[in-house]
Amino acid sequence: MNRQRNRGRVILASLAAVCAVAALPGQAHAADGPASYAFDREATAVQGTETNADAAELKPGSVYRSSIQRDQKLYYRLELDSRTNAYVSAVVVPRKAGKVAYGDGITVSIRDLDDTRCSSEDAIFASAEFPRPIAAYAHRTVEDSEATCSAAGTYNVLIERESKATSASDEWDLELRYEAEPALKDAGAVPTEAPENWSSASPAPPAGKQKRTGGSSYYDATGVDSGEWVDSIAPGQTRFYRVPVDWGQRIFAAASLSNNNSSTEYLGNALSLSLDNPARGHVDDTTLSYSGKPVSGALEPLPAVAYENRYASSSKAAAMRFAGWYYLSVTLSPKAAKYYGDTGIGLTLRINVRDEAGPSPYKGDAGIFGVTDDDKDMAETGQSALQARESDTMKTVAAAGIGAGAVLVLGLGAWTLMARRRAVPAAVPPGVGGQPPFGGPPQAW
Repeated sequence: MNRQRNRGRVILASLAAVCAVAALPGQAHAADGPASYAFDREATAVQGTETNADAAELKPGSVYRSSIQRDQKLYYRLELDSRTNAYVSAVVVPRKAGKVAYGDGITVSIRDLDDTRCSSEDAIFASAEFPRPIAAYAHRTVEDSEATCSAAGTYNVLIERESKATSASDEWDLELRYEAEPALKDAGAVPTEAPENWSSASPAPPAGKQKRTGGSSYYDATGVDSGEWVDSIAPGQTRFYRVPVDWGQRIFAAASLSNNNSSTEYLGNALSLSLDNPARGHVDDTTLSYSGKPVSGALEPLPAVAYENRYASSSKAAAMRFAGWYYLSVTLSPKAAKYYGDTGIGLTLRINVRDEAGPSPYKGDAGIFGVTDDDKDMAETGQSALQARESDTMKTVAAAGIGAGAVLVLGLGAWTLMARRRAVPAAVPPGVGGQPPFGGPPQAW
């Protein structure tokens, strides 16, 4: 009986887990008003240090949560081999009420122990001078054994913050990621020069508007593909979307604000549209001014995704070096609330992913640097990475529950059979107690 009780507990626990997972919050989609940045639930807390000797090590394929003060310089550590390309990104998340100015931001760099800089990138608040999540990455790429930063060993990740005296002195949150790029199938078959020219014509997206609510971070960004996606955005809010772009494909993106009859007040750089690559490296951005009338703006045409883009002189073209999920973020200035109210203004995102997908240059699993059939399905249905994880968890727990249930059913069946056998009286030898052949009816025992 103890075994049966344990099996019962297993199935009840499994069913409870299914219900708990089903109750997990989905994407942090605020219907009205700004939503907080949704940090990755798997992020590990890590503290940067002001001396590199004390720096904490970052592991490949991991995400971390940290923070940085005004004018602070923080170190983190990497242990690299002599073959793997490493990318470390930092998403900056200022406090919503904090003031930022033109040029405020961070610089991310990877350096060897002689302080030779392998690469660096800035994430700054430019003409759109309002707080919002912005991202940048640095990388150590190995071109040949004689190149700078090609040796195996310890490397430093340095994050430097700069804020004007007139800006808020609040601490900024950081979301850090370290991704290792897969090895090539055949390094000799990959071109070492980036394409110099590509078409500047922006094609129209497929007809037919669809409703799709953006997420509140890279972690819960809503999946979208080619199309015209209708949403709304409130002052101070940032909406995140993600688009699968495969090898050989190009992405075109534009954003529009609808009219608002509350005012005709002119707001310069009221809306910011930004594109980042799968490793959270910045690709391109643009801003729109607003005066209550419909307005639209697009990112510059970009080259098709290709490994050799990394050799391009343009940082925008060089960032188009991977296939995978590309992230679009849209932020409306908090100043819009003064003239146009706190409720959302109509937002339309027009996306077009063109050209046939080509083969991956990598050997084996491409990880985040590739596009799978599941990715395409998630873009079509609007799933975020968070929802995909929750769905996988529910499937796993449900399978465990079904398995435990089957065990319980079989166990109960065996227990019932045994109980029935115990209830049947033992056989009585012939001729005992009036049993035949000596006559008389059978006796109950």
